[in-house]
Amino acid sequence: MLEKKYSNILTVVLVISIIIILAIIGKIAFDFFRNKKINDDAEEAIANFDKNIEDADKSKDGNVEGIENSDIKIDLSKFTYGGYNMMGYIEIPAIKIKYPVLETVTTHSIEIAVAIRAGVGLNKVGNTVIVGHNYRNGVFFSDLGKLKIGDKIYITDRSGTKIKYDIYNIFSAIPEDASFNERDTQGKREITLSTCDDNAAMRTIIYAREEIKEEQKDDQQTNQISSNTTQNNINNNVPNNANITTNTIQNPTNTQINQQQ
Repeated sequence: MLEKKYSNILTVVLVISIIIILAIIGKIAFDFFRNKKINDDAEEAIANFDKNIEDADKSKDGNVEGIENSDIKIDLSKFTYGGYNMMGYIEIPAIKIKYPVLETVTTHSIEIAVAIRAGVGLNKVGNTVIVGHNYRNGVFFSDLGKLKIGDKIYITDRSGTKIKYDIYNIFSAIPEDASFNERDTQGKREITLSTCDDNAAMRTIIYAREEIKEEQKDDQQTNQISSNTTQNNINNNVPNNANITTNTIQNPTNTQINQQQ
């Protein structure tokens, strides 16, 4: 009797164990296919987005294999993804992600992509805040915490302009902190990325600013040198002219003698 009871207990434990294992396998499989669909859909949307931009550029040139400009109807202002306006897309090579950036943050929009919470807009002068979920599985902004100072972020907007940004600040903030939504960028293009940390108690915040190309640096240095030279010339000339005027007033006799000579 005791052996039979013990055998029944083992059977129940075995069945429960099998159910748990199957549930775990099912969850892993579900997450895998869901994440694959998210990434595949994002990749397809970005490919279509790029194609629309390429077609728009060709239509401007009027050289689309004999097709008249009037036959090409492209309006990126109505380009959508999942029912939301797609403003462009973001790439972060260091964590191997590439997703559409949607115009509005809603419960649904950040379940299918990342979205703009605040700011001036993609690739415009000023700050733009982009938020995404941390699902702790590599999707969206799950791996934001792995980024380092100096890592690159690429933003492509609706005009087809692609700008490289350098990460220069990474920190944590409480969920209620919105101080970084509006900040002075000193006339530069900047983006702010935001997501929950792995414990969902804090937010990971990343600042990145537009990378200045070498030729831009050279132009800025040249302009600064020119400005300094002009200012020095002004500073050096003003006192001399003032002294000449003062001396002329104070020594009228000498001036008259010199004129007579």
